[in-house]
Amino acid sequence: MSLSISIKHINKLAIPALIAGISEPILSLTDAAVVGNIPANATVSLAAIGIVTTFLSMLIWVLGQTRSAISSIISQHVGANKLEQVKNLPAQAILIITTLSLIIIATTYPFSSQIFKLYNASGLILDYSVNYYKIRVFGFPFTLFVIAVFGTFRGLQNTFYPMIIAIIGASLNVILDFVLVYGITDLIPPMHIKGAAYASVIAQIIMAIMSGYLLLTKTSIPLRVTFPFNKQINNFALMILNLFVRTLALNITLYFATKYATSYGENYIAAYTIAINLWFLGAFIIDGYASAGNILSGKLLGEKSYNLLIQLSNTLIKIGILQGIIIAVLGSIFYYPIGQIFTKEPEVLNQFYNIFWIVLAMQPLCALAFIFDGMYKGLGQMKVLRNLLLISTILVFIPVLLITDYYNLKLTGIFIAFTFWIIARGVPLIIYFRKQFLPLT
Repeated sequence: MSLSISIKHINKLAIPALIAGISEPILSLTDAAVVGNIPANATVSLAAIGIVTTFLSMLIWVLGQTRSAISSIISQHVGANKLEQVKNLPAQAILIITTLSLIIIATTYPFSSQIFKLYNASGLILDYSVNYYKIRVFGFPFTLFVIAVFGTFRGLQNTFYPMIIAIIGASLNVILDFVLVYGITDLIPPMHIKGAAYASVIAQIIMAIMSGYLLLTKTSIPLRVTFPFNKQINNFALMILNLFVRTLALNITLYFATKYATSYGENYIAAYTIAINLWFLGAFIIDGYASAGNILSGKLLGEKSYNLLIQLSNTLIKIGILQGIIIAVLGSIFYYPIGQIFTKEPEVLNQFYNIFWIVLAMQPLCALAFIFDGMYKGLGQMKVLRNLLLISTILVFIPVLLITDYYNLKLTGIFIAFTFWIIARGVPLIIYFRKQFLPLT
């Protein structure tokens, strides 16, 4: 096997990307774990964080697709030895997405109550959701800045600096969560759920500062915006548009899942919050190897090294299945202690334990879907991803969810629908990839 796709080289890219990738779910998981153990209104606070996290994830995933688009374009130009042609693209992309993020803040902030009512939030859960969102949303532009810089580093075949930034940001968030949520006697009053929001925003600002500094000092990519727009900006915009539609389909899935979980009661949405955030964590762990697929597939396509592209896919399939099995086994071993990290409420834990096994069983299937998602993004074939996710959401997830709800399966039904959805997303990608590239070898 060529050195460029050896397991050692894949791990060199994937392991730092894995650590960097879990920073965002760790922010949400830390908020959930710390707030879920507040003596008063823990279940309500946990439910509120779950609802807001779902909505924020939608916003981040919609505009955060710049990472994949930038990474794809830069990695392909690195493979073709034409990096000079796209050096000014990242700064232009950052300008576009941060401007959009400010528009989103301006349009959602005044209507946050109406937004979370769409998730079936009411009463104290609604009040907590609004309070939490009105603070956390100000971290949104900084998160998008970091995501774009991470995409640039990935395109340059570098996942080390994003890892350093993510470790510092996640560690800072954990410390600030405990300090601001619980307070420090006579120094800082306990701020409860608002403290968790402030902790996340501060961590995101620090990560953005570090990202900009490292990009300017460790690469030749400028952050000063220059015009006219790069020739690749139309390709970038088309990728973003396709990923935008795809992400809307993804968030329709999450919206319906959260809406139904909330309708079942506060114990159900609290249990769903724990389960879905752990599912996100598993997804981002696997995303380390999806990122390696993204980075290397773009470079190999730029080189027109189709034999190596097929070998890369075969290697990543084996690694992904193994990784998914390891996550499932570890989750099974620590099945009950994991739930108790987030809450001590017996009713919430009972609902969580009823469905956590499905989350674990899905992990090998998730691994295949996410790895080929990454590879297709590296290849720049966003249209394929768009169409497949639309089909998976409209023709698979929603019908299965409606059927399981009819039979009153509640959270079990939601995660059964997620399982069928993942299968529908992953298997066709593998088949189409081999059909497309095997003849070229």
